[in-house]
Amino acid sequence: MNTEKVVLRNGPFKRLINDGVKVDNWIYLSGQLSVDANGQTVGENDIAEQVRMAYQNVKTTLNSFGADMPHIVEETLFVTDIRNFLSRADELFAIRAEAYGEDPQVAQTLVEVVALGVSTSMIEIKCVARL
Repeated sequence: MNTEKVVLRNGPFKRLINDGVKVDNWIYLSGQLSVDANGQTVGENDIAEQVRMAYQNVKTTLNSFGADMPHIVEETLFVTDIRNFLSRADELFAIRAEAYGEDPQVAQTLVEVVALGVSTSMIEIKCVARL
């Protein structure tokens, strides 16, 4: 089994959590938050901006393994306020389609959680991709 790990961003979990792990032709991304390279929240209290930045972090992590958005086969969105998310679903899924470059055909799960690892985070995106 061939395994490769990557940590791209700084922040409180840098020493504990890899941004992603590649095992053979599979890439497992840890939950991607709306944080910059220094681990600072981008778009505090703005779900649309957090969705946009979290997808940018998904892309960046995939690219580090030689993959891109079309390689994603499964995605899980963890949100802290599902009612807010669903009330803006058209806008947020348009951002998602923009990130993928099209309306993606992936297995998807949407889960509401009480809190995420960074208190200012409203969304976390976890993906599985295949090369």
